[in-house]
Amino acid sequence: MATEKVQLPSATPPAMESCRKKKSDDATFLQDVKDHIDEFVHASMDEHATCFKKTISKMFGMSKIVAARNAAESKEVESSLPLQTVVSD
Repeated sequence: MATEKVQLPSATPPAMESCRKKKSDDATFLQDVKDHIDEFVHASMDEHATCFKKTISKMFGMSKIVAARNAAESKEVESSLPLQTVVSD
């Protein structure tokens, strides 16, 4: 059984780019799903591994961004006054 391997140019894509390549912007939903499945089935193991690594890196990168944003928000000064009770006779 012969397999065809498609060599893609090895340009470094931006960090947030998807592994998926859209064939047509005006495709119907079913055509888009069919193209996605075909692309997945015909991808080499190296392409699957690369895409998996990119996806994991993207997930951890987003979690770091969210954590940094939350840390920056928590550094804001929160003022509170002590509760004073007055007991009168």
